Amino acid sequence: MDSLPNCPKCNSEYTYEDGNMYVCPECAHEWSAMEAAAAEEAKIIRDVNGNELKDGDTVTVVKDLKVKGSSSVIKIGTKVKNIRLVEGDHDIDCKIDGFGAMQLKSSVVKKA
Repeated sequence: MDSLPNCPKCNSEYTYEDGNMYVCPECAHEWSAMEAAAAEEAKIIRDVNGNELKDGDTVTVVKDLKVKGSSSVIKIGTKVKNIRLVEGDHDIDCKIDGFGAMQLKSSVVKKA
């Protein structure tokens, strides 16, 4: 059974289908299945070259990055293994050897 998408307005999980529309019983918002599909596609995260990134991928840093709160720099060409994609401005969550847990923007990495 396919799960229905949460309401894009109030994020309610109690949506239901009415014909080819989705309806939220909490805020009365209605949207079409095509809008829901477009919203899902908008969540695709791409690297600097336009390649689609997925959880667990290995990426390479394409420019030197200053680490906030530190005098060290993440050098160009640094490989980052086993990334995790998250919502927000910095859309990659990862661990970098020698630096620890970090969040990176997909615009500064390329798929390895």
